[in-house]
This record gives sequence, C-alpha cells and structure tokens, in this order.
Amino acid sequence: MARWWPIPLLLCVAALVAALDESAGLRAWWELRAGLRQAEAQRDALRLEVGELQSAADALDADGFAIERAIRERLKLSRPGETLVRLSGVEPASPRFP
Repeated sequence: MARWWPIPLLLCVAALVAALDESAGLRAWWELRAGLRQAEAQRDALRLEVGELQSAADALDADGFAIERAIRERLKLSRPGETLVRLSGVEPASPRFP
C-alpha cells in the first residue's frame, strides 16, 4: 500500500492543472454548463409565456364578443352610439391613481 500513495497526489495535481489551464477544456465546460442553465431558464420562461398566450387565445375563441372587445380596446375605437372617454396623463398603474 505504501507504493500507491503517489497516485491520488498525481490525480489531484492533474485536476488542478486542468482547472487552471484554459486550453484543457474544463473552464470552457463550466461556462457551457452555465450557458445551458441560462438557456433552460429562458426556455421555461418562454413556455410559461406560450401557455399564457394560449389560454388568452382560447378565451378569445370561447367568447364571441371578446375579439371585438379586444380590438376596440387596443385601437381605442367605439361602436356607433357609444361615447369614448379618454383620460390624458393618467395611467392605471400610476401611484396617483388608486
């Protein structure tokens, strides 16, 4: 057993050299893993957004007047006989607007 002690030491030295040497690929592997984690997080966020958009599309399909209402709200139009009131300078998300 006494003659096997250099093997773990050599393995530790090799791992240290691989960790510090940019051309060895270990640092690049760590950077790729970090990039993969970011890409997976972005993919999950996009899947969540797609799910929300799909549920909104399903809601528009289910309600016959929902498409018309959404278009009128987005384009700020009104039906004949309706009065459209526009408030300037006040946003619903404003802290001044309860």
